Amino acid sequence: MQETVQNSGSTDTKNQPNAYDSIIIGSGAGGLATAICLARAGKKVLVLEQHDVPGGWCHSFYLNGHRFTPGVHYVGLMAEGEATNDLYRGLGIANELVFFRMNPDAYEHVRIGKERFDFPANFNLLVERLSARFPNDKNQIHKYLNLTRKVSEELYSLPYFKGFWQKLTIPFKTKHFGKYGMFSVRKVIGWHIKNPLLKNILNIQCGDHGVQPKKVPFVLHSALMYHYFQGGYYPMGGGGALIKAMTNTLKKHGGELRTSTAVTKIILEGDQRKKAVGVVLENGQEIYADTIVSNADVGITYNDLVGRENLSAKFQQKLAKTKYSSTSLMLFLIVDMDLRKAGLDSGNIWMMPNKDTDDFYDSMLESDISKGDAFEGMFISCTTLKDPSSFDGKYHSIEAITLVDYKAFEKFKDENQERSQEYLDFKELLMQKMINGLENAIPGISKHIIQKDLGTPLTNKYYVNTTDGNIYGTEKSLKHIGPFAYKAKSEIENLYLCGASILSHGVAGVSHSGVDTAAQILNCDPDELKKPQEDQHIRIYEAEDATDYPEWMLKKIAVKTARAKNKSEEINT
Repeated sequence: MQETVQNSGSTDTKNQPNAYDSIIIGSGAGGLATAICLARAGKKVLVLEQHDVPGGWCHSFYLNGHRFTPGVHYVGLMAEGEATNDLYRGLGIANELVFFRMNPDAYEHVRIGKERFDFPANFNLLVERLSARFPNDKNQIHKYLNLTRKVSEELYSLPYFKGFWQKLTIPFKTKHFGKYGMFSVRKVIGWHIKNPLLKNILNIQCGDHGVQPKKVPFVLHSALMYHYFQGGYYPMGGGGALIKAMTNTLKKHGGELRTSTAVTKIILEGDQRKKAVGVVLENGQEIYADTIVSNADVGITYNDLVGRENLSAKFQQKLAKTKYSSTSLMLFLIVDMDLRKAGLDSGNIWMMPNKDTDDFYDSMLESDISKGDAFEGMFISCTTLKDPSSFDGKYHSIEAITLVDYKAFEKFKDENQERSQEYLDFKELLMQKMINGLENAIPGISKHIIQKDLGTPLTNKYYVNTTDGNIYGTEKSLKHIGPFAYKAKSEIENLYLCGASILSHGVAGVSHSGVDTAAQILNCDPDELKKPQEDQHIRIYEAEDATDYPEWMLKKIAVKTARAKNKSEEINT
């Protein structure tokens, strides 16, 4: 580890040649949300990104002209008046965004062994559909799902208790949240549901936390289910469109963004009470600011950028005990198969064997992932069906994900861009296992692959710079959420954090985190920064129905289809 940069004397950051009010390390959705709010408040803001494009997990990349977004697969609460829609209107990015509503009858396709179930984008219909499938459990289904809704509504209401007298009523008005707040999903669902298949169906979205039911807090999983009770939405242009809207808005307010600019250290001042005053770049340049905000995960922030020796003994103990979320394998495919004819639509596919979810997660996260011919548990997303404007009439883009333990790749951790043959062979073996697993969901697809690539934990670490390639920040267990989560305001004066390890994970969660961090810096209520702007509106269309597509979108699709057809004819001749 490099020696920590530290100034023992007083530093007047305003007199430094490159002084800023705020420097944000990392341009993920959380960091950009913070940057927008600060720049809008008149602060001089600089965002530094180590990758050559902004966005973190939300960035998009292309293979042979086909777009992929590794970290954005669906977003909830996007309808008019719902929380995510209001957030984007509040940030002032809504007018640049177009979303497609995924199949409302089945935004999630659950495949557990040979069993099938579809999640509809309607809470009451979900209760009815589950009750019809499991008539003996009808009453318990109703009780359990209503409990998840009550707990979530109480959780979402907490920020709105203002003033002394309102806060006195919190224990009464959040009684369900308080009663179940310290229990896992496995514990609470076990009190209500006995049917193993029904449990697996209701727990399938634990994959969105990367943690099995025995570890996921019931409150957190309830909030996630609530987030998608009204369905899932996908941004036109993928996650990169979100980032483009955020960077455009940041620049409109005078903010600055630099890519390919890695931060190696946070400059600290003082011997006892440490104070963050700037950053050191990979090229040795020092840049100073009044506040530093890290959108890197807590491990990168405190272990690498700050240095443990600059933290209190108590905080060092917390950091040493911190566990990070699982990492992943991500398969990226371009195929020339008629996927609608094969039974796919804009809904996600969750696939796992018909066995206890906790036991399956334990086996999936074993260190030896080379065993077996196929990965049995996968999340499958077809972006060209979620975003019809990206489909050229012939080639579809598929992203398939399975969770793995970083230990399987630990021996390759010191390899950088020059990968060993052993690593490349291991990657090829795993890619074939992923394709074999995908065959179980989409028979015959292996014969239609035009191009393929695999992202590994080392890929995650290289491009997104997360501890052990984790995908959700800290492990989303009872030890790392709510009062036990890392705080936005650190023990280092003028150093703040935002992102998946602070408030919540997921593209919407980290954006809310970014706003909350900005509110602490600006000493205001986050709701002031999230207040929907009257002139901001998100355009939403149906992924499964082109009837209401505007002329400009139909023209975009027609041009894309024509180009693909001409290219195909040129190749054939």
